[in-house]
Amino acid sequence: MTALSPAAQLERLRRGTVEIVTEEALLAKLAEGRPLRVKLGLDPTAPDLHIGNAIVLQKLRQFQDLGHEAVLIIGDFTGLIGDPSGKSETRPSLTPQEIERNAETYREQYSRILDPHRTRVAFNSQWLGAMKFYDVIKLAGRTTVHRILERDDFAKRYAERLPIHLHELLYPLCQAYDSVAVQADVELGGTDQKFNNLMGRELQREVGQAPQVVVLTPLLPGLDGVQKMSKSLGNAIGITDPPNEMYGKVMSLPDPLMIPYFEYCTQVPLEEIRALEAALGSGRAHPRDAKRRLAREITRRYHGEAAALAAEAEFDRVFGSRELPEEIPDVTLGRDRLRGGRIRLARLLVETGLADSNTDARRLISQGGVSLDRARVHEDLEVEVRDGLLVQVGRRRFARVRLGE
Repeated sequence: MTALSPAAQLERLRRGTVEIVTEEALLAKLAEGRPLRVKLGLDPTAPDLHIGNAIVLQKLRQFQDLGHEAVLIIGDFTGLIGDPSGKSETRPSLTPQEIERNAETYREQYSRILDPHRTRVAFNSQWLGAMKFYDVIKLAGRTTVHRILERDDFAKRYAERLPIHLHELLYPLCQAYDSVAVQADVELGGTDQKFNNLMGRELQREVGQAPQVVVLTPLLPGLDGVQKMSKSLGNAIGITDPPNEMYGKVMSLPDPLMIPYFEYCTQVPLEEIRALEAALGSGRAHPRDAKRRLAREITRRYHGEAAALAAEAEFDRVFGSRELPEEIPDVTLGRDRLRGGRIRLARLLVETGLADSNTDARRLISQGGVSLDRARVHEDLEVEVRDGLLVQVGRRRFARVRLGE
C-alpha cells in the first residue's frame, strides 16, 4: 500500500473525475488501510480503444499505483445484450465471435495503460452465463420497473413511445450483478454509466454487501469539438494510432479543447495547466505553442519520448514547409478494379484504406478533405488512375497508388 494518507489519496484521485458518489464514503474506505477492490467493466463493442476510453483506464491505473486491486471485467455476456446507455433506439447485439475478436484486441491495448501483472481480468459470462432462469427471475425481483424507467434514455423513449425491449431493461441489473460477483469497493465509469453504477450500489445493499463507491469520469469530446469521441464518427484518436498520426490529430483540435485534453489526457500537473489556461486567456501564450506541447504529451504517453519528438519534427517538416512525408505507403490496385483505367473517387479512398466505407469517403470529399496529386477534389467523380497517383485525406494521411496486374 502507498504511504500517502487517505486524504492525500483522495486529493490525487479527484483529478479527472466529474463526480464521486460519495467522497465521504471513499475516504472512509481508504481509511481502512487495506487494498480496495476497484472495478471497471468494458463491453468489447469495438475492436479499438481511443484516448477517450483511456481516461477511465488511467483512473484505474491511478488506483493501482496507490496500491489498490484493479479488476477489469470484460463484458462478453453483457455485450450480447448491448448497453442501451445514451441510446435512443435498441442497440444491435454482437455475436459471440465479434465479442471474442474485440476482446482479444482489448487485452493488448489495456496493457498499454494498466500494469498487466497487477490486473485481475474476469469475463462476466463466468457468473451471468451460469445463471438459471430462476436466478434471473430472482435477480429481477431486486428492483422495480419504475426504478429502471427513471433512467434518462429509457424515460425519454417511453415518453416518445419508442420501443424498449425487455432485455434492455435487464442490462443495468446484469452490470450491477458484476459488482456483487467481485464484491467491488469502487466502480469506475464514464458519466453515461452513472445509472448502471448506482444500480450496483443498490444491488450490493440488497444482498448484504457494503455498497461500492462510484467514481465517474468525463466523456471526451472528439476532434470535431462537438460530439463524444467515437471511432464510428471518425473523430477519435486511437491509442494504437502511429505516432505521426496521433501527433497530427492533436494538432487539428479546436483550441477550446486544449485545456480539457491537458487535464484528462496528460500527466501535466494541474497547477501548470491552470497557469497555461490563464496565459492563453490573457494572450501571453500562443495557442499553437500550447497545442504542440499537448501533442507531444499525448504522443509521449503512448509511444515514448523519442517517438513524440520524431513525430513533432515530421509534422514541422511536412506542414511547415509543405513537403511530403518521408514515408508514404504504397497501395497496389489491380487493373481489374478499374473500368477503362478509371474509378469513382469514393471507391478509390476505400481501396487505398483512407476511408472505411463509401459513405465515409463521400463525407470526406464533401468536407473538402481529399486531394489527388496535391489538388483538392470536392466531388465524387470518376478519376483516371495512373501509377504513382498521390491520394491524400486531411493533412496527415497519404497513399501512393501502384498499379498491379
